[in-house]
Amino acid sequence: MNWLYYPYFYYVAAIAWTFAFFMLFSQRKLISGIFASALCIAGILAICIFTTILWVKLNRPPMRTLGETRLWYSLFLPVVGIFIFFKWKYRWFLQYSLVLAMVFLTINFLKPETHEKTLMPALQSIWFVPHVIVYIFSYALLAASSVIAVKGLYQQETNKFELGTITLADNIVYIGFAFLTLGLIFGALWAKTAWGDYWTWDPKESWALLTWIGYLIYIHVRIYQPQNYKSALWVLAMSFIVLLICWFGVNYLPTAQNSVHTYAG
Repeated sequence: MNWLYYPYFYYVAAIAWTFAFFMLFSQRKLISGIFASALCIAGILAICIFTTILWVKLNRPPMRTLGETRLWYSLFLPVVGIFIFFKWKYRWFLQYSLVLAMVFLTINFLKPETHEKTLMPALQSIWFVPHVIVYIFSYALLAASSVIAVKGLYQQETNKFELGTITLADNIVYIGFAFLTLGLIFGALWAKTAWGDYWTWDPKESWALLTWIGYLIYIHVRIYQPQNYKSALWVLAMSFIVLLICWFGVNYLPTAQNSVHTYAG
């Protein structure tokens, strides 16, 4: 089992999530919500099974490349979406999660990857897996918060702002920030075992710190200026742009050519 079998799991998830997406438009909210949830979970299971089998067959965690992290992102996004749907009944949010997950799945479908089984010595660390998993999960949560920020800014402009929007953003950011912090800590511990230093100001590390600071600023604005919704939402939206640069953009910076994180490209 390798990437050659990925299309079978892709089709299962794609069909399940497409039907779930459209079912969420139904006016029969109870019945459609139940069936949409079941289809969403079916797609999650399909990607989870493929990821697990791929892990076994590669004899390493499938977390080395951007394509492999996209696979995890496609797995975590619907998990976050269905959690929020169960807790707060936000149908639009589950739809967003399914669409974005499908985008990442489709990129991997159109551009399949095959890589050698072995990991470089620096990646053969007990901190590698927890570092990557908590980061991808935090990215999934914080991506969700960015959509809520855009929605909140739109509501501000149309004078239809709902307090529940900023409350939902707060709840997601607090959880996402906690995982982001764990990711930084695990990364420092990994760096110590792999390169002998907790922090080297590598470009990826620097942008990861900037991302962390961005969401910390959002939290401070919410605590010390609780009525300043617009500024908080702008900080939240801009923080996600920094996060995207950290995840994707750093690999294209000239300073990243000698980065210890170039294996992830």
